[in-house]
Amino acid sequence: MNDANNMSRLMAEMGAKARAAAAELAYASQERKYAALISAAHAVWDRRAEILEANAKDMAAAKARDLTPAMLDRLALNEDRLRGIVDGLRTVAELRDPVGRVLAEWDVPSGLHIQRVATPLGVVGVIYESRPNVTADAGALCLKAGNAVILRGGSESFHSSRAIHACMQQGLKQGGLPEDAIQMVDTTDRAMVGEMLRATQWIDVIVPRGGKGLVGLVQSEARVPVFAHLEGICHVYADRDADLEKARRVVLNAKTRRTGVCGSAECLLIDWQFYTKHGAVLIEDLIKAGVEVRTEGELLKVPGTVKANPEDFGHEFLDMIIAAKLVDGVDEAIGHIRKYGSGHTESILTENDATAARFFERLDSAILMRNASTQFADGGEFGMGAEIGIATGKMHARGPVGAEQLTSFKYLVTGDGTIRP
Repeated sequence: MNDANNMSRLMAEMGAKARAAAAELAYASQERKYAALISAAHAVWDRRAEILEANAKDMAAAKARDLTPAMLDRLALNEDRLRGIVDGLRTVAELRDPVGRVLAEWDVPSGLHIQRVATPLGVVGVIYESRPNVTADAGALCLKAGNAVILRGGSESFHSSRAIHACMQQGLKQGGLPEDAIQMVDTTDRAMVGEMLRATQWIDVIVPRGGKGLVGLVQSEARVPVFAHLEGICHVYADRDADLEKARRVVLNAKTRRTGVCGSAECLLIDWQFYTKHGAVLIEDLIKAGVEVRTEGELLKVPGTVKANPEDFGHEFLDMIIAAKLVDGVDEAIGHIRKYGSGHTESILTENDATAARFFERLDSAILMRNASTQFADGGEFGMGAEIGIATGKMHARGPVGAEQLTSFKYLVTGDGTIRP
């Protein structure tokens, strides 16, 4: 049997198991899901040496392949990051159960009582690249929302993801839930990605987590519905009424905290009046921190800046690089973001309520912030425990996709011998 047939058979086997598990999870109690997630958290911490050893194998292979610093940062695990995974699992466990929530209810003149109630999506497929933490985040959120999940991690994180997946399955077993609820594709054969994208019989939604190449492939070839964002081209706008010290803190954090995450700022817009009043301090702070600032016009007079190419605006660097530009007021900033943004996250730095309201009203990115770092664009920071991704589309889920966003709904209609005339 050739490789294509092998992958097709594997997809059918995993899909059938996932469907059966999803049917059971749809009515699993809050207590059993809680027990599974807490047990998984204990397993991750108890087996941390094993996970870190697996991650060391992945890191060695990644360095031999000359992966970018951003990719290496996404891949790397240490005890602090494992503690973050553990805390995320615990937080998701403590969330209220999103399944069975009454979203709305009303009576109609015929005498019927109608409820719209949250239900699981069914089976979620997650395709991701170098971040092994996605194994825990996606598994936990899907489980919380009563969904089975099929995980297809990248070759970069193969050993790390398998080690974390073993902990998730240990949790399921101890919680009395089907181990097929969280499955991992145990092959790096890329043909399996295509199988998942076409698996309309088995998978209800696909979530890609990775670079532009992966997400673009998924969006162009998937027959299964997709929750995705293509790029995180995030902007920070320093308004004329910004507080200088707040602005300095936020800009530096938004760019430099972690450059390889989708919430990293990729473009800084500075109002001319802010620049006239405070000078190039925001640019100078970035340069001192080791950031390459690509700019044009007046800002090129700032020592250490680099002339920007037109394509630098609207580019996701995922590196210690940022594009910067002077603008004449909030409306020009809004116009620039509409032209070059990706609909992910934008932040305005201002003490002026009316200006902030205008920014919020006239931009339609998934996340808009005021006086806060774009690095907060994360489901964990939104109180969701974790996220399965940031969705920038406008259908169903938008922004951080947590447990509640991984549900659909059904209508429950109650009558009393009611007939339609």
